[in-house]
Amino acid sequence: MNRRLFVTALAAALAAPSLALAQAYPSKPITIIVPFPPGGATDIVARLMGQKLSASLKQPVVVDNKAGATGAIGLSHVARSAPDGYTLIVATASSLGTNPAVSNVPFDPIADFTPIGLLAAEPMGLAVHPSVPANNVKELIAYAKANPGKLNMASFGTGSVSHLAGELFSSMAGIKMVHVPYKGAAPATADLIGGQVSIMFNSISVFVAPAKAGKLKLLASAGAERSRGILADLPTIAESGVPGFEASTWHAALGPANLPQDIVTLLSRELGAALKQPDVQEKLASMSLEPQGATPPQLSEQLRKDVAKWKKTVAEAGIKVR
Repeated sequence: MNRRLFVTALAAALAAPSLALAQAYPSKPITIIVPFPPGGATDIVARLMGQKLSASLKQPVVVDNKAGATGAIGLSHVARSAPDGYTLIVATASSLGTNPAVSNVPFDPIADFTPIGLLAAEPMGLAVHPSVPANNVKELIAYAKANPGKLNMASFGTGSVSHLAGELFSSMAGIKMVHVPYKGAAPATADLIGGQVSIMFNSISVFVAPAKAGKLKLLASAGAERSRGILADLPTIAESGVPGFEASTWHAALGPANLPQDIVTLLSRELGAALKQPDVQEKLASMSLEPQGATPPQLSEQLRKDVAKWKKTVAEAGIKVR
């Protein structure tokens, strides 16, 4: 009997420190990795969420930019980090969805991470240079079929969501376009406006101002549903002759694999509460981003869907995995 009591007491003593640690989380600063340079949309979203987490969890939240390889450097760092809730990442559709489909990245986009929640999303937009004789998606497809290979499609990099959205559109519409990759969205958009390329998929907000100025023709949204506000009258590609087409950009919070469930629940709850705050919604709206629910199941479903879709797109387009 004494031995049993000793074993029980020993087990309780060993469990006590880990239980105390779990109950005390967070007890030190949290680092949010941004796998892109400072100043971009992902960086802004991460810093906004970091400020809110710091206020609600009563601990400093530090944003650390580890850019490179379309997000793979930052994601690899987090995948190797301890699953203790002190190293998180705000990743994107390109870094977790499309890049692993075309690159031999040193991580598994699903197995090596714990989903915490979707934060914000924005549909892609389809725009063409004014010289392209098409004012809607059906006219664009008809023109492309009559002139195979004449349309030059810009993207902000091979394997980016911009690139694969174009490849998916080509496949589903039964057309052929020539891919012209750029080192970033800004130079690609500049050349689209300048007429050096014909067509491009990009975050829909990027196209609004040049379209209003007559420098581009914004033909459609690539969202599953029509956008709200000033773009409510813009049709989707799916309703314009390519049923089922959808391509969106998103920003999401994740941790390393095997992140404890109580920590996931806490972070997801606090991020969800932050996304409901008026100042956060106002800031996201100014970037044409729509706040999401920040739930792990929502992100898990989105990630699995995107990984499967983009891998299929790469295989069907014959894109060589590098």
